[in-house]
Amino acid sequence: MLPEQAPSGGRGPAPARFVALGDSLTEGLGDPVPGGGWRGWAALLAGTLGERPGGVELVNLARSGALAAELAERQLPAARELAPRFASLLVGANDTLRAAFAIERVAAALDRAHGALSADGAVVLTACLPDPGRMLGLPAPLARPLARRMRAVNTVVHAVSARYQGVHLHLAERPWVAERASWSVDRLHPGERGHRLLARGFHTALAAAGVSVGPPPALTLDGPPPTRAGSARWMATRGTRWVADRCTDLLPGLLGLALQECRHGLAGSGRLLDAAAERATRGALAALAEPDGDPARKAPATAKGAATMTG
Repeated sequence: MLPEQAPSGGRGPAPARFVALGDSLTEGLGDPVPGGGWRGWAALLAGTLGERPGGVELVNLARSGALAAELAERQLPAARELAPRFASLLVGANDTLRAAFAIERVAAALDRAHGALSADGAVVLTACLPDPGRMLGLPAPLARPLARRMRAVNTVVHAVSARYQGVHLHLAERPWVAERASWSVDRLHPGERGHRLLARGFHTALAAAGVSVGPPPALTLDGPPPTRAGSARWMATRGTRWVADRCTDLLPGLLGLALQECRHGLAGSGRLLDAAAERATRGALAALAEPDGDPARKAPATAKGAATMTG
């Protein structure tokens, strides 16, 4: 990517950049553009940043299916090379949908990425994410383990964002998250309306943090809203493949978790599962330390404003 050309023919200063890291949510799935491809909330937000329209260049490094560790190992080095003024870290939902879910790995990856980008001088955006089991309408014994995992990820995101003084959006608590019209046919990714609302939420949060921004992203839709027929077509084509892929990786482990959930439910001891998850999350946060190993800089078990495992 070359610096902007100055009017005299020489090279001017490089444009300010917004580098978006994450998974399919940030890649833009659910918000298609004519001719193919995706737009998404990051592109909508980028147009409102800076002192003039188009003054901030978007580089979207997000990749569908990315896990937190992949973000830290692959996307982060590329992002740092671009010296962004703004960077976003939205990841973790795919981790909850994997049999090998480990909150300590998620915490270490997010802390590494947030710490590095903050140290480079970027304004870092994060958000807590909605529960995938709820979005998919899974039965309670299947949904509860996923909800517990998502609460763990959100607790970590809250704490790490507070640690590095990032700009955090409480996405999971937004009223529009519960509205079907805000989601695409797959029920896991925002539709155009959802992406616009997400971009607008970050715009509001940046303005509240004292960042200079332009007019907020418009809420007027360019494309049609999702329909029942579209949902049926997705499930009959791409949806069945998605379910098959998740069944191969997640379903055996998830069925075991569901059986455990049922046993504890019958015994009235479900709180023990919540307590175990909360201990694991506290341990993951307590293990985070600065590169110099200074224990005084360890992340708190629950940062101010962080979600709790039972909340």
